[in-house]
Amino acid sequence: MKILIVSDTHGRDRNLLQTLQKVGHIDLMIHLGDICGSEKYIKSIAPCPVEMVCGNNDFFINLPKEKVIMIGDYSVFLTHGHKYGVYFGTGPIKEAARIRQADIVMFGHTHVPLIDLNDNVWAINPGSLSLPRQSGGTPTYIIMDIDRMGKAHFTLNYLKS
Repeated sequence: MKILIVSDTHGRDRNLLQTLQKVGHIDLMIHLGDICGSEKYIKSIAPCPVEMVCGNNDFFINLPKEKVIMIGDYSVFLTHGHKYGVYFGTGPIKEAARIRQADIVMFGHTHVPLIDLNDNVWAINPGSLSLPRQSGGTPTYIIMDIDRMGKAHFTLNYLKS
């Protein structure tokens, strides 16, 4: 199973379309907020089911603020992250995931990618496809692969222009 994880496109969807063309077949796409009114367009270009949550810049759209989904054997807490102090660390957001009995928390908001497989809750942030803030400023996304044994693997990817 192959899952595309993105966040913080802010209505600038050209890079998302380019990413979808680049990654090929996916079974699920997850968008972690700051969609900025593009939710219908995103669903129309995705070749698979799409899970989305609201971000702090998503006004007047009808998406949940948070949700828990199952991906294979993993319980995954989806949130934008802005209510959990994610600029200062992953402790509070991991605790929120534990409360929800999630194995993985996926979030955005910082525009900086993160794959943190420490502790009993993993924290995944794909960064931003439109407004990256990490050194180098290259747009990023994450691919989550579930292998034949049911084990999750995460790969940080850079979208070169």
